[in-house]
Amino acid sequence: MRDPLNPEHLRSFTPLNVLSDQQWRELRAQLVPQPVLAGQMLFRRGDQAGKSYFLLSGEVLLTAADGAQEHLQAGMPASLHPLSPASPRQHDVQALSDVSVLALDAEVIARMLAWSSAYQDLLLEMEQHGADVEWLEILLDNPLFTKVPPANVRKMLDHLQRVPLPAGATVLREGEAGDCCYFLKSGRAEVIRGADSQQQVLAELEIGACFGEDALLSDRPRNATVTLLEAGEVLKLDRQDFLSLLKSPVVAEVSFAEAARQLNSGAQWLDVRLQEEYERAHALESLHMPLHLLRLKARLLDHERTYLCYCDSGKRSANAVFLLTQLGFKAYALRDGIDALSPVLRDGLLCEHGPGYLARSGGRTERSG
Repeated sequence: MRDPLNPEHLRSFTPLNVLSDQQWRELRAQLVPQPVLAGQMLFRRGDQAGKSYFLLSGEVLLTAADGAQEHLQAGMPASLHPLSPASPRQHDVQALSDVSVLALDAEVIARMLAWSSAYQDLLLEMEQHGADVEWLEILLDNPLFTKVPPANVRKMLDHLQRVPLPAGATVLREGEAGDCCYFLKSGRAEVIRGADSQQQVLAELEIGACFGEDALLSDRPRNATVTLLEAGEVLKLDRQDFLSLLKSPVVAEVSFAEAARQLNSGAQWLDVRLQEEYERAHALESLHMPLHLLRLKARLLDHERTYLCYCDSGKRSANAVFLLTQLGFKAYALRDGIDALSPVLRDGLLCEHGPGYLARSGGRTERSG
């Protein structure tokens, strides 16, 4: 059996280099190198398997529909990105030597990337306003939040009710109806099931832990009692607010054809991917503002202009549109992202050296290309 890869070996790949430790733990089962023998095809044009392939070792040949070929060797700058990421595939990819690749679920990676970028922005925003974000960083590492839209987390924070409690206080009791859940902001707490001689300590909760959510998700009585071991503070979230947390926000989207019409009317592409992704290929005259810095850089945008946000899968751009709309801008997300475009449309949109604009610190934009 092959041993899983150490995530530290994978942080040179874009966009894997921005994933959190919790996300790496979630991916652990997939972090197994796949061998491909010399001469074998990794995949062919038209493949829609939903995988992102990263070249760990060896050399591959990419062949496009027009016959254009590209040799990639592990370690080259171009090899630090997914191989032919669009779906369906735009290239045949063949191993020229014995190679090793990492195959990850593309949908999972897209979700993680959107989550990571948006939460970086949230933490930065709160820190600028003097908030203590250490507990929130731990909270957001909770697996509960891996599928929650970041925009919903922002709303949730506005509905949390602070409850300071002394040592020994019972926060929730086994058998009671569940009408809320809690997050431990400070102190320590233990989870107990049963009573008297049958009492069993199940766990000790640490700062950032969420508890009481099982009763809300299952609509059943509490299955354990939680008591503070020392004085601390919990944050209470009512049932309805918790259920709203799990719902995806609705954002405005456009097709590629509608985006083209908007561009003709003065709209501008807004690239919300990482800078390494933008520099690899971007839309002509697009403005680059990575999602995790979008709130900081939004002051450079024009409230009179419409912005068409794009990324690889559409997830990061959906979060960008939600944020921009909250800030009073008119914005749309390219539906399903650039990876869902046909090869012709994708090649027509993205170019390696076309002119664009980079949003820099100090409140200025800089011509690129």
